[in-house]
Amino acid sequence: MERQNTLGLILAGGRARRMGGDDKALLMLRGAPMLAHVIARLAPQCLTLALSANGDPARFAAFALPVLADERADFAGPLAGLLAGLAFAKTLPGVTHVATLPADTPFAPRDLVARLHEARARGADIAVATSGGREHHLAALWPVGLVDALRRALYDEDLRKVGAFAARYEVAHAEWPVAPFDPFFNVNTKEDAEHAQALAFFVGKPDD
Repeated sequence: MERQNTLGLILAGGRARRMGGDDKALLMLRGAPMLAHVIARLAPQCLTLALSANGDPARFAAFALPVLADERADFAGPLAGLLAGLAFAKTLPGVTHVATLPADTPFAPRDLVARLHEARARGADIAVATSGGREHHLAALWPVGLVDALRRALYDEDLRKVGAFAARYEVAHAEWPVAPFDPFFNVNTKEDAEHAQALAFFVGKPDD
């Protein structure tokens, strides 16, 4: 049932400064854009997907996903992307939660959404993935009902940190091992991209 009430939101709104400003989501990994790897992992776990991204949405046309731009035009960061996702999810019948995942996390767990829902069901408002002692606030599960509170935090307080917003609520954690690799490894630098290429051959193509 968790799949039926969850929108998967892929966050692709980063500026990729450490990658020379290139669109990280479109970086090729084993013959497919990194975004295709993320979609292949997240889509079976959710009712539907959407992409949080600013700029020309046509560059993502091949993926046939709704592209949600931030309400704010000043690049307010991932919280603005989350707000766009929550607002969109509110228009979808039966959708109660949004599962977020960065577009530069191509090896995310295939049980991410189920385990986040399991953690949340223990009495929490929000569920966050952890690995190697680190919280991954962008690999998380958010109730759609937070949309108004998040909008106030963004507009009235100019809040920018995802962790600071999450800390206002009861947060549960779902832990993943980091062996043989950290499933939340993300591509931030050219060195990370080289490592991702090697991991992609180990893990397989999106359709494997």
